[in-house]
Amino acid sequence: MEKLPKLAGIIIRYILLLILSLGNLYLIYKIFAPLTIYPSFFIIKQAYSNAILSQASIILNGYTIIIENACIAGSAYYLLLILNLTTHMKLKTHIHSLLFSLSVFLLFNILRISFFSFLFASSFSLFNFVHLLFWYFLSTLLVFLIWLANIKLFRITGIPVYDDLNFLYSKIKK
Repeated sequence: MEKLPKLAGIIIRYILLLILSLGNLYLIYKIFAPLTIYPSFFIIKQAYSNAILSQASIILNGYTIIIENACIAGSAYYLLLILNLTTHMKLKTHIHSLLFSLSVFLLFNILRISFFSFLFASSFSLFNFVHLLFWYFLSTLLVFLIWLANIKLFRITGIPVYDDLNFLYSKIKK
């Protein structure tokens, strides 16, 4: 009887991941787009008082900066959710871990968008190179470092997916 809650927890965690993936991460973008766009615009507005926000675009010094879904980085949030929800831990630890990892990534993403907006508006010659470097390499590294910080901070000992599969296998074997 004691193992039933663990099995229920596994089912709930994986169903939640499935729901969050529906519609090309629609829910993730719906939540994190405004949480990213408005603070980024606020920071940019501090440096450029003439900046204008129009939906997901910031008009700055005659340039239009379009904050697309790729800028919101929904797949990075989803990867953090996958790492968290496929790791067995207490509910309270899941909640704190999720709040920490998603908040840290959100903060870095807001700062990244603001930084790149400043580079773009100042016609920085290496903008495309630096932008692509961040997109392909540093964002993945950031997710990895956030997960490592999560492991250390919340004393996570579980291995994503593996521990759940190992538990299910032990139940089937009986």
